[in-house]
Amino acid sequence: MAANKRIMKELGDINSQPPAGCTINLPNESDINNWEVTMQGPPESVYADGHFKIHVSLPKDYPFKPPGISFKTKIYHPNVSNDDRGAMCLGMLRPDEWKPPNKIKDVLALVRTVLAAPQPDDAVETGIAEQFKNDKAAFENNARDWVERYAKGA
Repeated sequence: MAANKRIMKELGDINSQPPAGCTINLPNESDINNWEVTMQGPPESVYADGHFKIHVSLPKDYPFKPPGISFKTKIYHPNVSNDDRGAMCLGMLRPDEWKPPNKIKDVLALVRTVLAAPQPDDAVETGIAEQFKNDKAAFENNARDWVERYAKGA
C-alpha cells in the first residue's frame, strides 16, 4: 500500500501545482493507477496549437518501476510511435534508468521538453527522425498538419 500513498501524494502535489501546460484527471476516481493528462503543445514549437491526451499508467510497484506513457492523440513526432499504443521513447522511463525518487511531475515536464525538442537519435519512428534531421521544413509541415487534424479539439 506504500505505492498508493506515494501516488496519492504525487497526485495532490500535481493538482496543487500542475506542470506547465498540463491538466490531470482520473478517468475512474477509484483507480489511482491510471491518469489522463491533457498537455498543451509547448509554445514556440510546431505543436503549440495542439492539446494532446496522454495516458499515464502507474504499475502496482511504483515508484520502483517506471510509469507507462502513451499518447492517445496522434502526433507526428520521432519519439512517439504512430500505432495505437502511442508509446513514447524516454530514457528516464527505461527500467534500467528509472530511479524511485523520480516523480510523475518530472516525467511530464520531460515529455513536454521532448515535444519542443525532438531527439531523433533516440527515435521510435525512424522515418520521421530521418525527415527531422534531413528536411526539417517538411517535418514541420507534417507535424503542423497532424496537429490541425488530430490535436485541435482534444
